[in-house]
Amino acid sequence: MRLLSFIFCLVMLVACKPKAPVREPVPVTEDTTFLTGKFYLVRHAERHPGGADTSLTTEGFQRAELLYERLKDAHLDKIYLTPYLRSIQTADSLRIKQHLDTCFYKADTTGESLIYEITRHGDWGKRILVIGHSNTLVPLLHSLRAKPHMTTINENEYNWLFIVRKTSAGTSLTEDCY
Repeated sequence: MRLLSFIFCLVMLVACKPKAPVREPVPVTEDTTFLTGKFYLVRHAERHPGGADTSLTTEGFQRAELLYERLKDAHLDKIYLTPYLRSIQTADSLRIKQHLDTCFYKADTTGESLIYEITRHGDWGKRILVIGHSNTLVPLLHSLRAKPHMTTINENEYNWLFIVRKTSAGTSLTEDCY
């Protein structure tokens, strides 16, 4: 009889077990800053011919100063650049005079590294200077969903300034020289 009572109690416990709560979906709000921002893209200034990591020429340092003059009132938040001496020297005037933080990205022909680093550092929605190379600028523009009129940057062109404005409504591109 005890065994029968014990089994009956177990059955009742199992039968009376409360139902698991139903998980209600949590509404997700879209992050309004993700994939937005204002991006200023330039090629590094003129460099000495030769090895892969050469410094700027006298003209290159002058161009870096012209870049500073052009962007000193742009209220930049950060500079993204490749880890090459010519890119670092191009950024130096703005970095030092404006006390801007920098972040390195890998120079690739897809723009994936730039997008990854911006995301990793939480810099969407900011005003960012991006310093690239003749073979990476157009892919960088495409990775930001901008549509430049040119397909390549010539080896002797150092004066292009691309301004990409990304909002939730879309992307606009201004092409200018400095």
